[in-house]
Amino acid sequence: MSFLARDGRPSAAVGRPRSRRLTLLVLALLQFLIAVDVTVVNIALPSIGTDFGADARQLTWVVTGYTVVGGGLLMVGGRIADLHGRRRTLLLGAAVFGLASLAAGLATSLEMLVLARFAQGAGEALAAPAAMSTLALLYPDPAARSRALGVWAAVASSGLVLGFLLSGLITQLLHWRWIFLINLPLIAVVLVGVRVLVAPDGRRAARQPLDLPGALLLTAAPLLLIHGVIEWGEQRPDVLPAAGTTLAGVLCALAFPVVERRSPHPLVPLPFFRDRVRVVANLATALLSAALSTSFFLLTLFVQRDLGLSPIAAGLWFLPLAVALILATVVVPGVLRRVGDARGAVLGIVATGLGCGWLAVSPSDSAAVAVLPGMVCVASGMGVALVALQNAALHSVTEDDAGIASGVQRCADQLGGAGGVALYVGIGFSSLPGGDTDPYAVAYGMAIVGLTVAAIGVPLLSRGGRTA
Repeated sequence: MSFLARDGRPSAAVGRPRSRRLTLLVLALLQFLIAVDVTVVNIALPSIGTDFGADARQLTWVVTGYTVVGGGLLMVGGRIADLHGRRRTLLLGAAVFGLASLAAGLATSLEMLVLARFAQGAGEALAAPAAMSTLALLYPDPAARSRALGVWAAVASSGLVLGFLLSGLITQLLHWRWIFLINLPLIAVVLVGVRVLVAPDGRRAARQPLDLPGALLLTAAPLLLIHGVIEWGEQRPDVLPAAGTTLAGVLCALAFPVVERRSPHPLVPLPFFRDRVRVVANLATALLSAALSTSFFLLTLFVQRDLGLSPIAAGLWFLPLAVALILATVVVPGVLRRVGDARGAVLGIVATGLGCGWLAVSPSDSAAVAVLPGMVCVASGMGVALVALQNAALHSVTEDDAGIASGVQRCADQLGGAGGVALYVGIGFSSLPGGDTDPYAVAYGMAIVGLTVAAIGVPLLSRGGRTA
């Protein structure tokens, strides 16, 4: 079974065929930087907290602020790319990301660092869907697109894991500020590469105004909901602010489709979601990302709190996970050719669930080698499932909706990850009935439930192209 359409023509707007590989390399470098910055702060958090006198709760937004703001704005970025040109949006997003990285590296207070992380997320929200939609149109042939997305996923997945290694090396050998400043020369390479390799945007039809009310609601809803979940996860939550923030987030989320239905130029045209394949792929992506981000976060806690490793040793400990990810993404195009995207997605989700199950039953005082099989299963499943689901999320895209399709997929990925960490870890480590409850097992157990729903839903609901 395959999610992908079997037709499509190359677009002149994304560059000449002879520059495809170089273009893919430049776009993959940008995706690597975006992925690295999701995890690169984790091992540096103790040093950041010491410099700014911040506790664990205050440091939460250094990690989640980037992904929540980025995820909340990704569909806005995708729509801007469709309306105003992918190349322009890509250059603007990369420049914003670079300037925000400079501000983060030079931050003089925790508040300035968090605001810089918000700005990094905004830059990513512009650049990522523009880059992904450019890639999708650059490779219209399904087999070629699958190979290109395999490279994209390998780079992104490796960036997520290598962020831990880079964080440890840079924090121990240099200073935590360099985890942000190192982005600057690489962003410069991306900016030059895009200007040289990606053809200028063609003339657009009469430009439609951006749906600002929809953009505001789409950004506010995840911010409020994640903040509410974090508040509820405290040992003694302040009920009124937690309930108020959560309710406000729910109301914003419910108001979004109402506003979109009445808007003359909606941010996300509602007919876009009539494609059942895309809907299922994005829902499954959110559940998969929730489990993956939770696993990375819990493994980081295990390394630092339970094993007591140094920053460099903690980073090196994640190398087997990175190797498994890279190997999985190398073989995934061949796997998907044989079994199809739907079965490949289920295969990857099941492998991830088995890995989470292994980690859930591993005692917190176990040796590092004891959790290695679980790590490898999670990484391998991630490498296969993410490529299959990305293929599905780009089902039958055209010049008119490639940007929004990429934005929706990236939004599901990032908000699913941020929401999973906030919900699963928050509940797992909150004061639960019975003092002997293992918080790791609770968090991994919730992740497994989400993965089970995704594994059952993909084959049941993806039959047929469009909903009624």
